Amino acid sequence: MGRAFEYRKASKLKRWGMMAKVFTRIGKDIVMAVKSGGSDPQNNSRLRAIIQNAKAANMPKENVERAIKRAISKDQEDYKEIVYEGKGPHGIAILIEATTDNTNRTVANVRSYFNKLGGSLGTSGMLDYLFDRKCLFKIANEGIDLEELEFELIDLGGDEVFLDDETNEINIYGEFSAFGAIQKFLEEKGYELKGAEFTRIPTELKELSEDEIAEVDKLIERLEEDDDVQNVYTNMK
Repeated sequence: MGRAFEYRKASKLKRWGMMAKVFTRIGKDIVMAVKSGGSDPQNNSRLRAIIQNAKAANMPKENVERAIKRAISKDQEDYKEIVYEGKGPHGIAILIEATTDNTNRTVANVRSYFNKLGGSLGTSGMLDYLFDRKCLFKIANEGIDLEELEFELIDLGGDEVFLDDETNEINIYGEFSAFGAIQKFLEEKGYELKGAEFTRIPTELKELSEDEIAEVDKLIERLEEDDDVQNVYTNMK
């Protein structure tokens, strides 16, 4: 198994247990997808993938429809995607993806979390090299030959395929730029798409003691509670 598999096993985001937070995140994703590619899922591959994520999270259909209507409304402000980078306790690299309609509010909040919990917010690009940005697809496990699937995906930018034992879903990691090509391949093959997203995999992991991990976790949890924060990544083992 490769690096993505090992990191995937180790990173269980508690925020996905907070259903209201999940719906807020997906709702923002829908708004941005519609604004960039239109409201028709048949003609907007990114929107199709996000709708699958909504289904996987048991997000009610009316919530999805409401988010699409909100996106095409003139009253809906544009969201901006911003990446913040900082150092947490014990030198752990922390990278935060946020989606916001008020950048001043978001950066002030993020900086306060770092300051209060033993970290420091850094400058853009200072830690980006510590993470590889990937696309991730999840498909139903229907007796698919994983080695054959991985071989077929190599030329499209896929670089790791494995079965998640906990969900019994096949996870496919690929280069960030390969999202569209891999999605098209999976749809044309008729595989049941369970979800699709972008993620970041640390190039190296830093090992801490249990007490040190607890300190870092406090900062991560506080960041994840913020409504503007979509994802938090670290290089903590």
